[in-house]
Amino acid sequence: MRGSSRAALFNNYYWGNPHGPVEMLERFILHKFNLKQLFTKDEMLKVTTWKNRDEFVEIFKSACGHLEAGFAVEGREVDSTHHSYILASMLSLPNNGRILPGRGYPKTGLLMNVLAVIFMKGNCVAKEDIWRFLKKMGMYPGRKHLVFGDPKKLFTQNLVRLKYLVYQQVPGSDPPCHEFLWGPEAHTETNKLKVLKFLSRVNKASLAYFSSLYEISKRDEVERAQTTGAAKDGCTAKPSAVSMATDPTASSSPVDV
Repeated sequence: MRGSSRAALFNNYYWGNPHGPVEMLERFILHKFNLKQLFTKDEMLKVTTWKNRDEFVEIFKSACGHLEAGFAVEGREVDSTHHSYILASMLSLPNNGRILPGRGYPKTGLLMNVLAVIFMKGNCVAKEDIWRFLKKMGMYPGRKHLVFGDPKKLFTQNLVRLKYLVYQQVPGSDPPCHEFLWGPEAHTETNKLKVLKFLSRVNKASLAYFSSLYEISKRDEVERAQTTGAAKDGCTAKPSAVSMATDPTASSSPVDV
């Protein structure tokens, strides 16, 4: 999904008129998320005014797919008897992806997109490149966004405090320049392969399209697994393996976004 499409997806949930049952269902599910309430199949059928339950399965699948692409959240059935569901974040961000208690929409999808940009740019990226990426999605530093609030505060303060991102001055830069890297929580909760798969789903592209990045992510996972296995065996991992598995500045071939 390109920046303009993502921007439209983010901005049209509560503003403007829905154009069909899928959009109506997306809006309803997000409303339930904001109220911290479960939602049932019967409720969803009423909201979409859809009579054919067989076709509703595809509508629900499409709505969940759009929400996953936009917000990195997924619909999970919690009660098979009453067919009740919740919307859950794909990362363990506090408040189910909200960052601040009971306020705003899930930030997980936005974070996953930024983690993907950092990975594609060689594991660290200039702040200007992040702002350029966010502008394609209708977000500007210092300007409050209807869905996500202030992007600058979100990325340079909130997600840094939660250790999902590192925001630092480039060593030796004069005048000072700043860059973003993956934080320790991002390395703990996800990996390059998962982020790449998310990016592939969002853009509706085969992983083969990201072949070079896919090879990098697979190699990174092998090295990380070897490091973890060595640690469990009580062995000392080789410094080179530890560096590639845990250091967000480890080298890889940068790819233009």
